[in-house]
Amino acid sequence: MNTATTLPEAKKIGMVSLGCPKALVDSERILTRLRADGYAMSPDYAGADVVLVNTCGFLDSAKEESLQAIGEAIAENGRVIVTGCMGEEADAIRAAHPQVLAVTGAHQYEQVVEAVHTHAPPSQGPFVDLIPQPSDTDIKLTPRHYSYLKISEGCNHSCAFCIIPDLRGKLASRRIDAVLREAEKLVAAGTKELLVISQDTSAYGVDTRHEPRDWKGREVRAHMTDMARELGQLRTPEGETPWTRLHYVYPYPHVDAVIPLMAEGLLTPYLDIPFQHASPKVLKAMKRPANEAKVLERLKSWREICPEIAIRSSFVVGFPGETEDDFRYLLDWLEEAQLDRVGAFRFEPVEGAQANALPDHVPEEIKEERFARVMEVTERISAAKLKAKVGKVIQVIVDEVGEPDEDGDIGATARSQADAPEIDGAVYLRNVATTLKAGDFVDVTVEDADAHDLFGVPA
Repeated sequence: MNTATTLPEAKKIGMVSLGCPKALVDSERILTRLRADGYAMSPDYAGADVVLVNTCGFLDSAKEESLQAIGEAIAENGRVIVTGCMGEEADAIRAAHPQVLAVTGAHQYEQVVEAVHTHAPPSQGPFVDLIPQPSDTDIKLTPRHYSYLKISEGCNHSCAFCIIPDLRGKLASRRIDAVLREAEKLVAAGTKELLVISQDTSAYGVDTRHEPRDWKGREVRAHMTDMARELGQLRTPEGETPWTRLHYVYPYPHVDAVIPLMAEGLLTPYLDIPFQHASPKVLKAMKRPANEAKVLERLKSWREICPEIAIRSSFVVGFPGETEDDFRYLLDWLEEAQLDRVGAFRFEPVEGAQANALPDHVPEEIKEERFARVMEVTERISAAKLKAKVGKVIQVIVDEVGEPDEDGDIGATARSQADAPEIDGAVYLRNVATTLKAGDFVDVTVEDADAHDLFGVPA
């Protein structure tokens, strides 16, 4: 008589991922590793044998959010392992939440997995199924049609307001063949948009002396321009060129070399450049390069080469020592630069940052007033740029398709090449086809615009 053996149910892992896209990639890697060890994923607290909280520690407000998330996970589940940037402050975490099972730092994948094995030992091995299931690929926490491609960890800068090098260490670039192999795999699996991320994309490969590797029979350097050129050769299974979007690009001279790739349609005409300010005095205090005049010349040159290029950036107002003259310099610079997408932040002291010791901290009410003024200027510029697109036909990528309304009309949310997910605007569509789905590229006629978003209909 044969008796069947009942396999134990797989242990389940819950995940709360906070912070930047780089942390999201860390979360994906951790979950992928755990699934290879036989764990399943839980969509809620109740079903999880242990909950992982991937924290952010960049700003004090982010640390507070991380501590609140840890507290919520403890209240809802009770079994919590903490990782991520705030994991470097284990004492502070344990002081607030002594119940946590383990604390590890940023991108310490092995330690996280070891902690999970200790507190929720796997109940079955990774090779229970003799036939791999179709879903047995890397776990993604983003929609199927776009993916973050992390090319390095850490940063060699020592900006006065930032503690990233303390949290994530000095620049550590991935091998170029590993980056390209991952990109190729993502596109083959359905990714239509690659978002290249790091702390400093322009510095990719500096730490390895731009070490070359063999890629498809040719030598390719670990350098931003080589990487961009190779990513531009990728094609989806349908033969389309995926969008490739570059984030965190410091405006080093070699950035000029990627603009022609955008003009040729090989790279998405979009650059995310962390300018932070324009006043030479403030930039010096921030310990950042002060070449704002030359940058304006280069912006003009880039737009001559690739008229469709969209430039996004972020700026800090109220940095210690920032005077009204410094702030007005920034406003005048923004008027001349005519950036497409701008985010502004009020300066916030971060424990361990050099800026905390600087004199002449700006009062909170002045920070608020300057924040409002910079947003008024940038919103006006954005509104004018988007209004100029009304009547034109542009390509968008679809993020979400809605249900038919009472008249049977179906709407959709999409993005243009000028819009990165989560941080920029959207293109809202009406009267789309019933066959339209997330990830589709479609040409649309722009019918209307406001300060941040476009509205249109399939062309």
